[in-house]
Amino acid sequence: MDTQSIYYAIALLMVLVGIAGTVLPALPGLPLVFGGMLLAAWAGNFEQIGVWTILLLAVLTLLSIGIDFLASAAGAKRVGASRLAVLGALVGAVVGLFFGLVGVFAGPFVGAVLGELADRRSIGGEDLGKATKVGIGTWFGIFVGIVLKLTLAFAMIGIFALAWWHD
Repeated sequence: MDTQSIYYAIALLMVLVGIAGTVLPALPGLPLVFGGMLLAAWAGNFEQIGVWTILLLAVLTLLSIGIDFLASAAGAKRVGASRLAVLGALVGAVVGLFFGLVGVFAGPFVGAVLGELADRRSIGGEDLGKATKVGIGTWFGIFVGIVLKLTLAFAMIGIFALAWWHD
């Protein structure tokens, strides 16, 4: 196997892991997708993929990073989440990775609820209801962020493919 083929295989692996990273919070999803595409363009001596395509893909990658922060923060803020709830959602997302697919989805919710309860320093019925609302709002924000990042990932793949096979 020649060196160029190895680079292409690594690039494809980076793109696939990056797509998984749009759902799994521990992986930098779209930066990995971009890195794989940049590696593939470099391996092909930038003959199929030009500078303008790389710049467009870089802008979309930066946009995805902003979406990551804004979507979850917007969901949390919309329901009046405390800073501890947002921090709890982040910690819950990371801890959730150790519990498989259920943990990936439940972790941010549980973390946000526990963070909100810790911020309120009590577990009364009213506080639990508010904390649950915060958990749902935070989870919904994260879910919207994932959908937007997946959309960007497939848009990037489409742009890359069009540039690669364009005459």
